[in-house]
Amino acid sequence: MSYTVPVKDMMFAMTRIAGLDKVTELPGMADFDAETAQAVLEESAKFCQDVVAPLNRVGDVQPSSWKDGVVTTTPGFKEAFVQFGEGGWQGVIHPAEYGGQGMPKLIATACAEMLHASNLSFALCPMLTDGAIEALLTAGSDELKATYLEKLVSGQWTGTMNLTEPQAGSDLAAVRSRAEPQPDGTYKVFGTKIFITYGEHDMAENIVHLVLARVTGAPEGVKGISLFVVPKFLVNADGTLGSRNDVQCVSIEHKLGIKASPTAVLQFGDGMAGGIADSAGPGAVGYLVGEENRGLEYMFIMMNAARFAVGLQGIAVADRAYQQAVSYARDRVQSRDVAGSPAAVTIIHHPDVKRMLLGMRAQIEGARALAYLAAATSDLAHHASSPGMRREQQAIYEFLVPVVKGFSTEMSIQVASMGVQVHGGMGFIEETGAAQHLRDARILTIYEGTTAIQANDFVGRKTVRDGGTVARAICTQIAMTEEDLAAHSEIECGVMRHALRHAREAMLQTVDHVVTHAKVDPVGVYAGAVNYLQVAGLLLTGWMMARSMMVSLDAMSEDPDFHEAKVLTARFYAESMLPGATSLAQTVINGGETIARAKVGMF
Repeated sequence: MSYTVPVKDMMFAMTRIAGLDKVTELPGMADFDAETAQAVLEESAKFCQDVVAPLNRVGDVQPSSWKDGVVTTTPGFKEAFVQFGEGGWQGVIHPAEYGGQGMPKLIATACAEMLHASNLSFALCPMLTDGAIEALLTAGSDELKATYLEKLVSGQWTGTMNLTEPQAGSDLAAVRSRAEPQPDGTYKVFGTKIFITYGEHDMAENIVHLVLARVTGAPEGVKGISLFVVPKFLVNADGTLGSRNDVQCVSIEHKLGIKASPTAVLQFGDGMAGGIADSAGPGAVGYLVGEENRGLEYMFIMMNAARFAVGLQGIAVADRAYQQAVSYARDRVQSRDVAGSPAAVTIIHHPDVKRMLLGMRAQIEGARALAYLAAATSDLAHHASSPGMRREQQAIYEFLVPVVKGFSTEMSIQVASMGVQVHGGMGFIEETGAAQHLRDARILTIYEGTTAIQANDFVGRKTVRDGGTVARAICTQIAMTEEDLAAHSEIECGVMRHALRHAREAMLQTVDHVVTHAKVDPVGVYAGAVNYLQVAGLLLTGWMMARSMMVSLDAMSEDPDFHEAKVLTARFYAESMLPGATSLAQTVINGGETIARAKVGMF
């Protein structure tokens, strides 16, 4: 099925909700106004719809393959990736001094969403490259920046993130890969890394691996981990590619979804790859990023960028599933209308199908607006002229990231599953494509930190550490929105105000519980962490829908059909989804002890 980029809705979220006008007031951002954003999104949409989206189904039935250490990607991927680089899309957000376009994260976020919706497997490669670029910009030496950044930004080379090992999944304290210092200042890296997205492929000239390893004699645990650049091909002094480094792809995984994205097992330093750089024997040549033993700190730059991007993936695949469900429901004729019709009607007229489609759309719109707001907050955090403003916005952005990641990805599974349901039995048939969205979405709550890891971070670092200060400050802003709703006479605003107030009060009760009990009853609090994250997600997306409702009510005459749909979608969210925050809050407050005491392995 084809994919149509919802440029109009993206622009609405960007300009009316996230505040593009405030972003363009930042130093260096004046050129990126709404007109420019519209032009960028339309051009990106053409590429995504015409070049990348048609390869989505192809990648599912003809996934990447491995033979003798060589990975061949899905037919068409290599050519599409060349066009992606030549179009400048890898460098949208990155600095002009390295060949990028220096656009705000807000605009780049919309471009990323449509790329992920077009083809989740394809988009993973540039997503990981973005993270590598960010890590090198932040912690790389001038020499590393000069050697790698321009080629990464141009899309000539790609980047990876190498954390996981067979014995060390999410527990990075168990990382065993080692790095041995060499007389010339380089390191020899040895170890095995698993689940490495695009760890080997044929789409670019070189692959720049960012690898976590322990320098000989480093402390145990996370404090002894360093970060290294380990390129597939070594780079000569003049920037040309040299010999093959000692890193080898020994296999790729066979997966439930995102089949076209090669997930590699990489072996560093066993001499299999050939082209050893010197006569000292096996060992992948690596270059230290920043200082020794600070690798996890640097890697989290990539990790946080990836977590936000995975949240976008959730929104993207949900939108793709929604579009397909709507298309099917418009065409599928079955049964008479319950209100009475002379003949069978298309299923989009049936109340329960309308309920499902409206629920899908409401969740997507709320999550999209929240992600775009977070992106604008990041722009303020990086570019505001006031240091105080930068600190404040950075704290808010960091608070929002686990919600964008955790809540949006959980939502994507629900929406993709509902898309299968709308198709009925045909949704269970692979040929329709509905099942692919559900299979692709299923990984999103797992990689780059499971939902529980996001929730634990949300409890510990984002709530308990500051005593709930940021959470309560955001609730204060939501209360102001409730006052704005009260100023509107429309019945929809009354419905939304009532639902939003109850959800906000539930959030505040949950925050108080988490802050008060985290130290005295950590097991009980963390048992409710995922539900706490869901409470926050429901409230924050409901807040976005409330703002959307008021904007559309005030702008109804501009485009009645578009804005009426916005108002009704927001009202549906208030009536059907926001009330869930109250019940979930009670499970956090009252249910933690039960989970903590339960002996789940017993019958």
